[in-house]
Amino acid sequence: MIKKIFFQIVFFNFFFIGKVFTAESGGMPQLNPEFWISQIFWLTITFGILYVVLSKLILPKISANLELRKSQISDNIEAADKQREGSESKLKEYDEVIAKSKTEAKNIFNQAREKALNDINAKRNVLEKQIDDEVKKAEEEINKLKLEAPAKINKIAIETSSELLQKLIGTEINNSSISAIVDDLSRKNGDKYYGN
Repeated sequence: MIKKIFFQIVFFNFFFIGKVFTAESGGMPQLNPEFWISQIFWLTITFGILYVVLSKLILPKISANLELRKSQISDNIEAADKQREGSESKLKEYDEVIAKSKTEAKNIFNQAREKALNDINAKRNVLEKQIDDEVKKAEEEINKLKLEAPAKINKIAIETSSELLQKLIGTEINNSSISAIVDDLSRKNGDKYYGN
């Protein structure tokens, strides 16, 4: 690029030589054709030195800095890519751990619920059996009372009737005749009171 600029400047100087001749007559000594060779010489020397300084000293440093920056940028990009990949892998591991934890928690909850339901069913079965046993016992006692009740009622009726008649009449009455009357009444009214 420096070479291109150098040649453009030289071409520019020679292209405007005709205009310079007219400017020299205006009293500008630097445009006097006598000094052109020396001016071109010093111009060539100056741009040559400038070209050498730029190409050998400044441009290599700039190129080295650019390469260094480029390598640093590429290193940073690689490091960022590695960190991104690491972050993505960690995120995947995190998602897997969360999914696994959710599955385990769901399994534990289902097992606990199933165990609780089994325990409740077992206790309910035991309780139902106990209730059935108590109901059977109560029915047996009721049936026993039903069977024993007429005899007890007859006995109480005989005793009560005997005492009442004794108080009313003033003499003792034979219990066998009272018993026959009570038995006869209990047979007549048995269906009404005892379902017989």
